[in-house]
Amino acid sequence: MRHFLFLLLTSLVFTLQATDKPANFIIFLTDDQGWGDLGVQGHPLIKTPNLDQFAKEGVRLTQCYSACGVCSPSRSSILTGRTPYRNGVWRWIPAGHQVHLRTSEITIPEALKAKGYTTCHTGKWHLNGFFNDPRHPQPNDHGYDWWLATQNNASPHHINPKNFVRNGQTVGVIEGASAVIASKEAVHWLRKERDKEKPFFITVWTHEPHLPIESAPEFMQPYAGIDDEGIRQHHGNITQLDHAFGLLMKELDQQGLTEDTFVFFTSDNGPEGAGTKGRTRGSTGGLRGRKRWSHEGGIRVPGIARWPGHIKPGTTSSVPVIGSDLFSTVLAIAGVDLPKDRVIDGVDMRPALAGKQVQRPVPLYWRNHLAPKDNHVALRVGDWKIVADESLQQFQLYEIEKDWREEKDLAEEMPDKLASMKAALLKVHGEVEKEGPSEWWLNEQPRQRGKRTKGKKLSDGKDETGDWEIVKGGTVSKDSKGYLLNALGGEAFALHKLDHSVGEKIVFELEYQAAVKERTRNACLVLGAEPLNDKLWKAGSMIGMGAHGVFPGSWANTSAGTLKRASLNPDASFKATVTIDTVKRLLTLKVDETEIVMQTPKDLEKIKYYGIYAKDTKTRFSPVTIE
Repeated sequence: MRHFLFLLLTSLVFTLQATDKPANFIIFLTDDQGWGDLGVQGHPLIKTPNLDQFAKEGVRLTQCYSACGVCSPSRSSILTGRTPYRNGVWRWIPAGHQVHLRTSEITIPEALKAKGYTTCHTGKWHLNGFFNDPRHPQPNDHGYDWWLATQNNASPHHINPKNFVRNGQTVGVIEGASAVIASKEAVHWLRKERDKEKPFFITVWTHEPHLPIESAPEFMQPYAGIDDEGIRQHHGNITQLDHAFGLLMKELDQQGLTEDTFVFFTSDNGPEGAGTKGRTRGSTGGLRGRKRWSHEGGIRVPGIARWPGHIKPGTTSSVPVIGSDLFSTVLAIAGVDLPKDRVIDGVDMRPALAGKQVQRPVPLYWRNHLAPKDNHVALRVGDWKIVADESLQQFQLYEIEKDWREEKDLAEEMPDKLASMKAALLKVHGEVEKEGPSEWWLNEQPRQRGKRTKGKKLSDGKDETGDWEIVKGGTVSKDSKGYLLNALGGEAFALHKLDHSVGEKIVFELEYQAAVKERTRNACLVLGAEPLNDKLWKAGSMIGMGAHGVFPGSWANTSAGTLKRASLNPDASFKATVTIDTVKRLLTLKVDETEIVMQTPKDLEKIKYYGIYAKDTKTRFSPVTIE
């Protein structure tokens, strides 16, 4: 009996309940670090002494997941607790892109500030397209009191970067390794800038080991005996970020903060490249796939947590957790209620930190626009994982605990299990699609896969009005609306030459109406730098297809464009407006109540010609007006 009581009391030392004294929090996130890229994960070469020691002081989570196989979406889920397509950051964010973490989302630092916390972010940000620009929210708009960050990668690479911004002010070149700079900034904030009467929340998000990889000589030294320079650089990059992590942990010790601080270490996704050449030599530890994939190698990442007195040191847990769980976990520890007005996908992971199962109202779910076609979407319930193609028509089924390499697809062998998992996947997928800002991904210009389909060269057309500089493929005549373009038998366009430069914004307006029945009906505004059908962009209405859209080149490329379905009256007159904002690099097509917003195509950055277009039909057009 005494032995039982002793064990009971000992276990209570490591309880995971909220404490009377407010806990501090640090989330240390690396970039493109694979599941196997740690000494403590079994890598035979990589030296990570600080993280190896950290694992001995806490719990190593062997089934820790990122919320997506690419960067920006994973980061958004850590801060909001919501799967990327639900919170809106559905894709990695290029500079100048419209996608950003919206201020309507509630972030961890925002929630903690309401509880009296002070907050700091250092390192990569990558949650907006317009960084340090009022057009998009910045870290301070999401609850950070202090920040030193870059929009995306360190430039020109990880050594002596020149693109950091501190609290809205550019700082120029900073000497040193990027991860070390980020950690030292957090150390400086802890020492000099924070309100020491308040508990704190810190996110340190390193650029390492994302491309362009560059490692300081001292961190490459352990690999001096390796001939392959790519391996020396990559492994040195991991040791570089390990050193940076150690600096921050040492500072906690020196300030007497270790015992009161919950620290979580993880990565945003799996390793880049094939791992066979150059500097992209990250390891998945044998998992299938890599960065961008929804198989395990793209989404299973390192995960280590330490909270002295609450997490038993030197332990491992195989209970699945995901980056979005950090939102619920941190808020629970801090005694902050979860928002009631939205779905929170993540859960309080504290039971998992002790090796116990967690209850998930929403199953683990992944969706990635850059994944290979056959694994765009995935969902895990218990030991079972279903993987789907981008059309949600082809499915794979795996029992992950037994088949962690995803080598045996059980979809045909277990039809009943497949059916139940498929139903669960489609349910979650539909709910997320309904809640998120779907116009962002539905209107996204798709990746160009290969070359555009070239159309037949158009013969000279006929201008019966004398108003057009170039007519190809058909005949233009006067009409009560303005012009009638006869394109029967193929594609046809009529062009004016733009007599002035575009400037910051240009707006084209016109109306059009089908002039035939019982055949295809369509109409487009046409724009471009060259008067060639394959070089011109079309923006308008494909009436027979029931869609408005924007597409490049000939009619054969409509599927390579951006289309939006609409209920169209084929006899109606449509009003179309095309706006090109050269500052925001956005093209907007609005036809009546339908709107499409997309990045301005590179070959529309200069416009010399504009006009009207139709294919295998007759269409009435008004004159094109320009603002």
